Amino acid sequence: MTDFSRQEHYTAEDLVRLIAVLRDPEQGCPWDKVQTHGSIRMNFLEEAYEAVDAIDLDDPELLCEELGDVLMQAVFHTCIEQERGRFDWQQVCDGVCRKLIARHPHIFGPESGSDRITDWDSLKNKEKGRRTLADDLDSVPRAMPALMRAAKLQKRAARRGAPLPAEDCAAAARALCAQQPGSAQAEQAAGDLLFAAVALARAAGIDPEQALQRKNDSVCAAAHPTDI
Repeated sequence: MTDFSRQEHYTAEDLVRLIAVLRDPEQGCPWDKVQTHGSIRMNFLEEAYEAVDAIDLDDPELLCEELGDVLMQAVFHTCIEQERGRFDWQQVCDGVCRKLIARHPHIFGPESGSDRITDWDSLKNKEKGRRTLADDLDSVPRAMPALMRAAKLQKRAARRGAPLPAEDCAAAARALCAQQPGSAQAEQAAGDLLFAAVALARAAGIDPEQALQRKNDSVCAAAHPTDI
């Protein structure tokens, strides 16, 4: 038995202690104590997507539950790092608070009380030491969904005055159709077409990821039998 006591209400600090108990090398849960960053990497993504679904559904009870799952993932990964002696939960909280303060000088700095919103991207680039287009593009997470990442890359390049080249959609489609199915050339042509479609959507003021999600939803809806 562990010394973790049952309570009527729990706090964030209790969550940190609870994960530590589950990760205990001797008395912890056989599953929890052997997990690594890599083994639960997809869990983190899935929990985040489930939280976004709850937002889209405007379901407060589900959102409360899913945000708890996201928080648990953050604590779990932090616990792994604390075991390695690299950082702990206090440092995570301290770091994000410092970041929020630094990125809101119009609230916490000399300009407090001003209605002017500071350019977050400029602040982040200065904070992270990003000086070139390559620095900016390299910082876009590779784990992002491909359409979302393409849009982010294009947006950052355009902001620096160096728009990324994209094939004409019609030409890219013709090039794809001309390739041998399953070949490396077909894959490249498909990538060109999708990248061009993202650029076209952005030019129309459309979020390509959201547009494709809505198309997916319409396809699923159409598969359901209509009421008679």
